[in-house]
Amino acid sequence: MTSAVFKILYRVSWVDTDAAQVMHFSNYLRLFERAEEEFYRSLGFSFTELKDSELWLPRVEAFCQYKKPARFNDLLEIELRIEELRQKSVKYGFRIINKKKEELLALGYMTMVAADKRREKAIPIPEQIMEKLRSFANNP
Repeated sequence: MTSAVFKILYRVSWVDTDAAQVMHFSNYLRLFERAEEEFYRSLGFSFTELKDSELWLPRVEAFCQYKKPARFNDLLEIELRIEELRQKSVKYGFRIINKKKEELLALGYMTMVAADKRREKAIPIPEQIMEKLRSFANNP
């Protein structure tokens, strides 16, 4: 299955950098999550709508491999791709690219499961979400 690629842009802010004047390693995972949030928004869903529901979407695994540093004011392109779609989980693959230099800075993934907030147990991803994820995952 070939999935489509969803992309967002992000400019590195001063607050994102550390004492070495490069983007702090923890911010790469924040960018993965930002891309995921924008991806869901593009599908017509909002995380704010979930706060009053019994659905919880915890991240159960996250990985990032750092290739090159991002620096203050770099324009980054964050790519999101669905790597694996299961009944109760989805694994997103990410790539962060320096837009000007066209260099790969980092790649990684995050796995999210659908869960019932009260029971804290995995449940099937709701069909209304699954349908949109399937359509994105099946795009050439």
